[in-house]
Amino acid sequence: MTTAQKLSFDVQLTDHARTVAEREQVLANPGFGQHFTDHMISVDYTEGVGWHDARLLPYGPLTLDPATSVFHYAQELFEGLKAYRQANGSIATFRPFANAARFNASALRMAMPELPEETFVESLELLVQTDREWVPTTEGHSLYLRPFMIATQAALGVNYPSRAYKYMVIASPAASYFSGGVKPVSVWLSTEYTRAAPGGTGFAKCGGNYAAAFVAQRQAVENGCDQVVWLDAVEHRYVEEMGGMNLFFVFGNKLLTPALTGTLLPGITRDSIITMAGDLGLEVAEGRLSIEEWQAGCESGELTEAFACGTAAVITPVGTVKGADRGWTIGDGTPGPVTLKLRDELVGVQYGARPDTHDWVHKIC
Repeated sequence: MTTAQKLSFDVQLTDHARTVAEREQVLANPGFGQHFTDHMISVDYTEGVGWHDARLLPYGPLTLDPATSVFHYAQELFEGLKAYRQANGSIATFRPFANAARFNASALRMAMPELPEETFVESLELLVQTDREWVPTTEGHSLYLRPFMIATQAALGVNYPSRAYKYMVIASPAASYFSGGVKPVSVWLSTEYTRAAPGGTGFAKCGGNYAAAFVAQRQAVENGCDQVVWLDAVEHRYVEEMGGMNLFFVFGNKLLTPALTGTLLPGITRDSIITMAGDLGLEVAEGRLSIEEWQAGCESGELTEAFACGTAAVITPVGTVKGADRGWTIGDGTPGPVTLKLRDELVGVQYGARPDTHDWVHKIC
């Protein structure tokens, strides 16, 4: 079978599904990424054969050889998107084909096989349709979907990429990413560590980027901050990302977001906000902002708001900034009107409460 051929999914339903009471207990307080639905998706790839053995099967552990390539060389990648309970009771995702395209862009960078976009989206549809009772009905909650791919060849050697892979999708009911709902976060400027450098994997959604970030995130917490802000690898002056999220800065009626230079993740939420901001009459620019310009803009009152965005956190206001030799407050430290307006519009489209003028909402069932 080649990647151009359509895959047919074999459906193997679990005989150990959680009871209604067990599921409702989880949905009452799901947290984020702590609980998983009854099923998962698995598709295998073999060099010379292509993608094969597409299955929906009961959620459960994997059995892998200790020499499996992903354990030793971190050849893997993932995506993240959500299924939302719509205002009319149906269930939909948000721009899944954009996630599919980014998944394949990451795959090319990691020397992994591309997955047909139709297969990517069909796998999401099948899992959500099967486990649709796991999609929360509580306002602001959703079903987080985690497609990922790992290298599965059992062999050591760094001279060539794996010749076998496994694509999977798991799902987890989710409340707000940050506890306490929409409230400003505090951020730590990381001048000691670097997330990504030119020519690296910064634009790819691979686990190594996140593993390398943990030490800086721990440093942020040790300094009383919620999240870390990454700076450029060359001068350690220019703002790039916040944790695993893109950043926007508000100058009155204008938005500035760091340009995609290859070191930043091309966020789908970021791209959506750029479009929505234009619809709302806001000017949007992609460029550079130094930490000195960020601080000076806040002190002069020219820079009025800042917010981070991503699938998990949606839009999260930034209230205070702290570094080893500096610290300041953005505006009055509370969520600003532009941030809240964009968040309301985006969430409204995702949950079906606002018109979907760009055909972003993909109905599943």
